[in-house]
Amino acid sequence: MAAAMKVICMMFLVALITLIFHTHHAHGAISADTQKLIDEANMNGPYLGLLIPNLFEMNPLLQHPNYTSTNFTIDIAGRRFRFGKIVEKNVILVMTGLSMINAGITSQLLLTLFKIEGVVHYGIAGNANPSLHIGFVTIPQYWSHSALWSWQRYGYGPSDELPLETNGDYTRTIGYIKFADYAENVTACNSHDNLLNNVWFQPEEVFPVDGTPEQRQHSFWIPVDPLYFNISKSLEDMELENCVNATTCLDETPRVVQVHGGTSAGIYVDNAAYRSFIYNKFNVSPVDMESAAVALICMQQRVPFIIIRALSDLAGGGSAESNEIDTFISLASNNSVNVVVEFIKRLVAAPLASDH
Repeated sequence: MAAAMKVICMMFLVALITLIFHTHHAHGAISADTQKLIDEANMNGPYLGLLIPNLFEMNPLLQHPNYTSTNFTIDIAGRRFRFGKIVEKNVILVMTGLSMINAGITSQLLLTLFKIEGVVHYGIAGNANPSLHIGFVTIPQYWSHSALWSWQRYGYGPSDELPLETNGDYTRTIGYIKFADYAENVTACNSHDNLLNNVWFQPEEVFPVDGTPEQRQHSFWIPVDPLYFNISKSLEDMELENCVNATTCLDETPRVVQVHGGTSAGIYVDNAAYRSFIYNKFNVSPVDMESAAVALICMQQRVPFIIIRALSDLAGGGSAESNEIDTFISLASNNSVNVVVEFIKRLVAAPLASDH
């Protein structure tokens, strides 16, 4: 009888531990049930990962006739990973949320947890290029993070070494912005100055997955995948939406354009002077708050990627199209989704894509 009671107590203890394990796990850890779902999903991989900033950019894809949902989702760390197909290509959709840090975290989760063959990041963006217009869809060859700064103390100039520069932490090779150059009504005076002085743009520290741990590299311009970029060139013949409704249309017919670069920062740019500066300094067209984080994570993980951004406004305002993001946000989102779907069609059809 005593032996039987011991067995019963042991069985109860094991059951209790199992229940606790399944319902309570360490902060940041993945439960056994979720890990089982991840393993199940990966049996059907690899996938093309689609990273999307917001729901208003995701919803047009969820409703697109070429997207088929499997009705299978996995929720992890506040993210929902949605599984489906686009033109018979297995895809995972996940919303990153606003900002570089959210985009970086979501990108790393996607690439760490799932079998991913490549990444497509898309959405809307501000525009720094005066030759482009609202509704255009841009595909940059390079991305940069333009908000990693070394802020120089007042009184120092371009010939003065930055703190920790000799240690390799900071550099003057990329360039700077001098705030005094943008002081109104005093720029004609040779002695004009500003206590904000200079901000020097810095490259990101990069730790490639195939590199030596803790041995850093630096990168300011991150190139998209060359095969993906080459395929995207054929998208320039696409017809894009031009009107929100019967009475609200764009003056310029939108088109798909490959451009030199785009840039990201944790900053919503609504300033014409800064927009003009970054365009003239870096030759960037789309300006957003997420893409460079996606680019950096994909580069570090050696995963091919491309980024597609539709222009929703002229950052800082233009003339006839001044800050019309509220009017044209849906049009821009729809155009970006249509280009993404067409890109995936042509990626599937590309003879070298399967070997990439």
